Amino acid sequence: MNRINKEPISSLGYNFVKPEYIPKGKDEYYLRNIQFRTENKFRQLTAVEIKQLIANGNSSDNWKNVFVNSIFNADLIRHCKFFGLIRIGKLEPYFLEFNNLRMPVGLYNSIIVSCDFGDNVAIENVNFMSHYIIGNDAIIANIDELAATDHAKFGNGIVKRGEKESVRIWLELCNENAGRSVLPFNGMLAGDAWLWTKYRGDEVLMKKFKEFTDKRFDKRRGYYGKIGDRTVIKNCSIIKDAWIGSDAYIKGANKLKNLTINSAPEAKTQIGEGCELVNGIIGEGCRVFYGVKAVRFILANNSQLKYGARLINSYLADNSTISCCEVLNSLIFPAHEQHHNNSFLCAAVVMGQSNMAAGATIGSNHNSRGPDGEIVAGRGFWPGLCVSLKHNSKFASFTIIAKGDFPAELNIPIPFSLVNNDVSHNKLVLMPGYWFMYNMYALARNAGKYGSRDNRTDKSIIFEYDYLAPDTINEMFDSLVYMKRAAGETVSAREGNNFTGDAAIRHGEKLLEGNIIPDNSEIWAKGMENTDRKIQLLKLPKAYRLFKELIAYYGTSQIIKLILQKNISSFGQLAAALGKPVRNKWMNIGGQLVTERSVKQLIRNIHTGKIKSWEEVHQFYKECSDQYAFEKLQHAFASLLEIKKLSAEKFNKKIFHQLLRDAITTKEWMTRGIYESRAKDYQSEFRKMIYDTQKEMDSVIGKLKDNAFINQQQEELKQFKKQVLGIVKTFGL
Repeated sequence: MNRINKEPISSLGYNFVKPEYIPKGKDEYYLRNIQFRTENKFRQLTAVEIKQLIANGNSSDNWKNVFVNSIFNADLIRHCKFFGLIRIGKLEPYFLEFNNLRMPVGLYNSIIVSCDFGDNVAIENVNFMSHYIIGNDAIIANIDELAATDHAKFGNGIVKRGEKESVRIWLELCNENAGRSVLPFNGMLAGDAWLWTKYRGDEVLMKKFKEFTDKRFDKRRGYYGKIGDRTVIKNCSIIKDAWIGSDAYIKGANKLKNLTINSAPEAKTQIGEGCELVNGIIGEGCRVFYGVKAVRFILANNSQLKYGARLINSYLADNSTISCCEVLNSLIFPAHEQHHNNSFLCAAVVMGQSNMAAGATIGSNHNSRGPDGEIVAGRGFWPGLCVSLKHNSKFASFTIIAKGDFPAELNIPIPFSLVNNDVSHNKLVLMPGYWFMYNMYALARNAGKYGSRDNRTDKSIIFEYDYLAPDTINEMFDSLVYMKRAAGETVSAREGNNFTGDAAIRHGEKLLEGNIIPDNSEIWAKGMENTDRKIQLLKLPKAYRLFKELIAYYGTSQIIKLILQKNISSFGQLAAALGKPVRNKWMNIGGQLVTERSVKQLIRNIHTGKIKSWEEVHQFYKECSDQYAFEKLQHAFASLLEIKKLSAEKFNKKIFHQLLRDAITTKEWMTRGIYESRAKDYQSEFRKMIYDTQKEMDSVIGKLKDNAFINQQQEELKQFKKQVLGIVKTFGL
């Protein structure tokens, strides 16, 4: 049976913290007094004020424990029951208005237990309000329960004094069997979560991360719930153990429990109707609307959950949106888009700038003996309509997957590829470089879109949105070797030589560099799918040439950027400014690109105690961001020299002049590709057939010539040409 405790009514509002948890010389309010930051000077009620309050239908277990500001109007408190210590700020005869909600300042029709109020609050119909601190100008109306417990953790993965370790909240990211679990904490970045989930074999690091989290929070009992200045909460059922920032707007939520809800004047968070959020952290500027269910989760800054989305045991990073879908046990980097009610994502690391289409099922453990499979997808991951993938699978950056039920695990190492399950011919088909050949519009538009939608108030940690960056360039270099091997093995087998290993790579390089293989040649690969069926690489020679050209363009464009930023006026100055070319290995840690060398140094510093807290880890991220532009330049210069088979000493004015000319050529076909890939939508008869007239079509989808993004790209091409020609003239090339 239910255990119902009976205590004297006189104790309601007191003994919030058990005596054994109160330090010597302190009372149960000592933490509350630290939390309630106010300039108000409180006083006890006068006999006249008490009489007036009683006449207004109010009651208190002890009126001596009700304290008010000198600016106090007893007429603004009606039909309230007070228990315990109550402190009330200024109450003046105003009404507060927000989104057409108008409420008089004051406290009305509520049960209030041991709470503090800022100035000019509007509180009405709160059936039970217990142990909360309310900020200035807050509006709270029609709430069933608003309460905090003495052991409230506000969504953080900690334990309070006297609690068992078993009550600690863990987020089971990346894997359904909890093998990569992390402790959530307010301020946790995607990079923190990635490091914690990735280096599981490093027991010292795992121990340190747990210590960092525990050290970040006070284990003492007795903290009150808080609601910040100008926050509006209306028509909600249960709000328990929630810490809510300023300027938030919460309406119609069913249940908010054990949460930190960050919000600020410049980054307001909103939570809407029917939401049930438990054991979570919500960042600034977030939107959570319409029946969302989230349990054991972190929603980072400027992200959205909408329309019945389910987010469980997952981290959704900044500038992301999940609408309708279900996401379980996943770590998702910034700028993720997932819509439609039948999209499912489970046990995965998705490294950002991703988009999941309707019907996509990313993660089925049915091919495993246990729920321990995982999917790892580089940034730009784009599974198409009704794609079904199996654990374990791994994808290079900017992989797009055509509609289909893929029968087995995949390992796709070539970036910018289209992957297709060719059922009729029982083979896996891969087109490397698909984006550059057929969809430059989407590739370029998305890069710009992610940047424009990055509304973080603090951008000291740089997220890389460009599709040509150290991570993708390194993947392209690796892919060139893969292409050479595939070409060498395939062609040599036809010739009867059956080259393998280095011999196949050398043979493939000879064939590809000599343009001996036609673009439509059948080239076969190995190791991309856990089956015995064939794997075909389409248009491999064209992709090989494209990758080489784009690597060179990446290097040259970064040098051009340096010249413009530093106002370099001669080739000699440029040579001195370029520094040492280094093509390091890079890692994507939460949307930020960091050299592998730096990550290893971070881990060593944590091991040795040089880095002792999450704050210092975050400072490391910021320092890496400060160095990013120069390290990216070094990488770009090294990539350029390597792809052109040059040494730094042989990089001269003549070669640089040719590279500048080549960069213009590349920029021209990229801009042309952006136009042509979008123009197809205007030229296809199947697109046009639903419109009776050109005028109808133009009014629905707009005129191609008015496309703002295309016009912007063409203007950027003009500017790029002007800048390059200016460099040629200034350098005397």
